[in-house]
Amino acid sequence: MEHKTFLKKATPAGVLITLGIIFGDIGTSPLYVLKAIIGGKSVIDYYTVLGGVSCIFWTLTMQTTIKYVILTLRADNNGEGGIFSLFALVRRHRPWLVYPAIIGGCALLADGIITPPISVSSAIEGLRIYNPDIPTVPIVIAIITLLFLFQQFGTNLVGAAFGPMMFIWFSMIAVLGMLQIAHGATILMALNPYYAYNLLVNHPDGFWLLGAVFLCTTGAEALYSDLGHCGRANVRVSWMFVKTTLLLNYFGQGAWLLRHQGETLGESNPFVEIMKTSNASDPHHLWFVIPGIVISTVATVIASQSLISGSYTLISEAMRLKLWPKVKVIFPTIQRGQLFVPSINFLLWAGCVGVMLYFRESDNMQAAYGLSITVTMLMTTILISNYFVIHRYSKFFTWGFLITYLIIEPCFLIANLSKFQHGGWVSLLIGSILFMIMWIWYKARRIRARYIEFVNIDQYLKVFNDVNKDETIPKFATHLVYLTKANRARDIETSIVYSIFRKKPKRADVYWLVHVDVQDEPHTMEYEVKTIIPGVLIRVEFKLGFRIDQKINVLFRSVIEDLVRNNEVDISSRYPSLRSNHLAGDFRFIVIDKTLTYDNELSFTDRIILRGYHFLKLISLADEKAFGLDTSSVVTEKVPLIVTPVRKFNLKRIFKGE
Repeated sequence: MEHKTFLKKATPAGVLITLGIIFGDIGTSPLYVLKAIIGGKSVIDYYTVLGGVSCIFWTLTMQTTIKYVILTLRADNNGEGGIFSLFALVRRHRPWLVYPAIIGGCALLADGIITPPISVSSAIEGLRIYNPDIPTVPIVIAIITLLFLFQQFGTNLVGAAFGPMMFIWFSMIAVLGMLQIAHGATILMALNPYYAYNLLVNHPDGFWLLGAVFLCTTGAEALYSDLGHCGRANVRVSWMFVKTTLLLNYFGQGAWLLRHQGETLGESNPFVEIMKTSNASDPHHLWFVIPGIVISTVATVIASQSLISGSYTLISEAMRLKLWPKVKVIFPTIQRGQLFVPSINFLLWAGCVGVMLYFRESDNMQAAYGLSITVTMLMTTILISNYFVIHRYSKFFTWGFLITYLIIEPCFLIANLSKFQHGGWVSLLIGSILFMIMWIWYKARRIRARYIEFVNIDQYLKVFNDVNKDETIPKFATHLVYLTKANRARDIETSIVYSIFRKKPKRADVYWLVHVDVQDEPHTMEYEVKTIIPGVLIRVEFKLGFRIDQKINVLFRSVIEDLVRNNEVDISSRYPSLRSNHLAGDFRFIVIDKTLTYDNELSFTDRIILRGYHFLKLISLADEKAFGLDTSSVVTEKVPLIVTPVRKFNLKRIFKGE
């Protein structure tokens, strides 16, 4: 109850926590955005500065405030957000939206690999004020490596400190900005959208500067993705504070730039420069640079932490929605939402280190950053527009939203395409690899599901009873449990029938069929029991939200305990010697691994997809581990997956005379 109240109402504590969890990425963008817009070699001029700051103001307003904070946050899935949560809301009405969901999710993961290197290196490079030759690459890699090593222990211990530290960061950038604005209020003219228009139309590279402007809103998707951790009210209230501090800093950097018209930035960074000049009358005016860089570095680490945690959540959701191979997930703390995915942790670390070694400088990363995230935002626009249609928002509102953002976001995408040759291809390549994995896994499961045969269980009820009583068949287990994909209670896979009655008859006292139905709601935990043959055949159907860990062993045990308490089932051993001593019977799980045989004819595409699927299965978790089953009581059986029947051959028998 306290958690729900925390999510529904904005509270001081909730707002503070939200600052630490959600706003790290977008909150550290002042470290590099204006530097990317002005460029190191271009001469600083009046209209470029005003136009750049004006573009930042209106981008944060249109893209972050209106699209995400005001509109997209409405589409919460029982308090949860993110592109896969949004897909879960619309998939039953429009299944084809799985493709924009996959594209958006992969692009978000891919571009996010650049976030830790660009953020941390932007902060560490400020040390060059004291030592121009300081080797920043090893320092950044060391910080990133420590950050990823720390993930396995969870963030519960430091999580409480994230909010206060980010509050200090936002307060610092606001004060730095105000001090500059006080000496150059002319920059406030950038509130006029004319200067943004003038930059885009009249500047020689005006339109292409949108690629640099876009960097100010790259963290907007995180506002939605991490909604479930903080709640809509806390996000909206805290955003008012965050946006104010960001704008004050951007305008402050702009005021500093206006005082240096006619010069070039070179290696200088406006953000670091305003830390130097905020107290220039003091002969020791550089005293704040070191504390400022320390605070900046901590803020970038927090931003990276938020990204990493979000990536774990994204992959976890993809697994539940059957869009990603099953991989090991660890819950390092009891705190809700805390999880650790070792394989993704390693891939993210390797990606971040690779990006750092390839680009080496934050300037080079700025040239590549933001390309993939524009794709994610475009996919979110498609999904949220369909959400508005499905939930019967007015046509005028829906079409107005869609047209507006199908003008804005493709412009950002086209401008960012200029980054392809400067390193943007790296994030697109990573995103493409991730997309292929998700697409193959999704399509292969669809192909396999197409050929899974179900039969009505009623025609086998007599066989179940007869085998149950046939003592000439060695007893396989007291309780025999199968995981079934049959959505209807009266259906059963032919592969299960094959396993019980044909491959090698398996006699048991009680047969259990366990089915998991993944719900569109994130945290649903319900089950239903249907007795098909009293005391012989029972079906248990779990209804689990897409964010619930499918630990079937634990959940099934809980169901058995409930049934025993209600005297609905007797789990005592059926062996007289054990039963007399009140010992429970044994449970054995059968996991069926459907294999593709060589005597099947498939289309070329299906054959390639299924080969890719089986390769991914080799590196993914086995079903017994993925479902948290006790491996000592699990038997894995290989059963042929019967797909498209082979054509009949005109094979003739010949008889030779004696």
